[in-house]
Amino acid sequence: MTTSRKKKSISRYGKTHKEALQKLRAVITESAQGIPVADKTWKLADYLNYWLAEVVKPNRRPATYAQCETIVRIYLKPGLGRQTLGSLTVSEVQKFVNQLLIDGQSVPNVHVIRKVLSAALTRAERDELTSRNVARLVELPSEERKEIKPWSLAEVVRFLEVVQHHRLYAAYLMLFYGLRRGELLGLRWKDVDVANSKIRIRQQVQRVGRQIIIGPLKTVKSRRDLPLLEPVAQALASHYDRHAIKNAELIFTTAQGAPIDPGNFLRDFKRICEQNGLRVIPVHHVRHTVATLLKSRGVADRDIQLILGHSRIVTTQEIYQHDDDDSRRTALQGLAGSLLTPEPKTSQSESSGMLADAIDGRGSRQLSRQFTSPVKADATNNLGGAYRIRTDDLFHAMDKHDGVSGRLAGVDKALADCRRQWILGIVAVNLAVKNPVTPEPYDHNLAA
Repeated sequence: MTTSRKKKSISRYGKTHKEALQKLRAVITESAQGIPVADKTWKLADYLNYWLAEVVKPNRRPATYAQCETIVRIYLKPGLGRQTLGSLTVSEVQKFVNQLLIDGQSVPNVHVIRKVLSAALTRAERDELTSRNVARLVELPSEERKEIKPWSLAEVVRFLEVVQHHRLYAAYLMLFYGLRRGELLGLRWKDVDVANSKIRIRQQVQRVGRQIIIGPLKTVKSRRDLPLLEPVAQALASHYDRHAIKNAELIFTTAQGAPIDPGNFLRDFKRICEQNGLRVIPVHHVRHTVATLLKSRGVADRDIQLILGHSRIVTTQEIYQHDDDDSRRTALQGLAGSLLTPEPKTSQSESSGMLADAIDGRGSRQLSRQFTSPVKADATNNLGGAYRIRTDDLFHAMDKHDGVSGRLAGVDKALADCRRQWILGIVAVNLAVKNPVTPEPYDHNLAA
């Protein structure tokens, strides 16, 4: 029985009669289990065309469709397009992805290519055209994320000082709401609810190919309301008075009233950073900056997730929140403060200086003396201070104080006496067990 509930004659080929018979029996077994046979033999290239047109394009965002179409056209069709859908094996797909890596494709790119193929084969499983998704069984090197170092609070303040007279100052200020670049450029005047002090995130601007389009948000959770803060309200009012285009629906537009190209916005951001000596980060990393700064201020992860518009809180915690040297130092100093007793004499900066001198080969005697006495934290520093190990103090005290050696000798003598008594007891018990004493018979006459 086929997927369209029609009967179909099946034939299978093999190098030997036994191999062909095994394939035919496999088809009979699947038919008995209710698994239908495809109406026709699909080439992978043909099925990928069907999948793009009938599944991806009607149900996914235009940018997603554009990415999938590019990967299918450039990689999947040339590499695997001639294979039949039902006969595609794990080893064939493994060789394909291995060759991509050999040809110089990056590991993240190969992961995306495998992901697109897997999505198409998952749909083929649902259409009952194949019995398994072989792309899921392929092994790839683990994808290592590049380390992201978001801006510090000082860098954020410096950036806002630099752009305060820029035409798009309100847009750069609103970046620190944690908005995505497309969400920011897609804001409309009607999305600003002054009466209720809210900003509604409802659409985004994207570049798809050569077109700038206004489309839906990335996920359902991306649709969110954020508070309209007073500095932002003032910046938007100033932008409206100076730069708003008449009858333009969008807040941020070009001088002609058209939507701003996200790529141009990124390039302008980078240029501002370079011209003013700021550390250049991608615009998207401002979202990482917002998540990290909110975390450092003790904001709950759930609230940060809602502000950023993430579908899962794990994304917020594992990808967008970062620590830094200051947060690690604060955490460890807090732990040290709860475990050790500080002594406020030497400040942490002085201790660090002495340690640096020791590493450089200077002041080693001072450092050794310092490490034999405790150092308290500065009373004005509530984050804890520097601590010193007092291991050597015990031995110095034992040498200096009279009577300590005598007490230790007495303790050793008492322990030696106890040890001898314990050994003699064990020997006596062992001898008693090996040579038991036989009692003499009881004589009643003698007792009388």
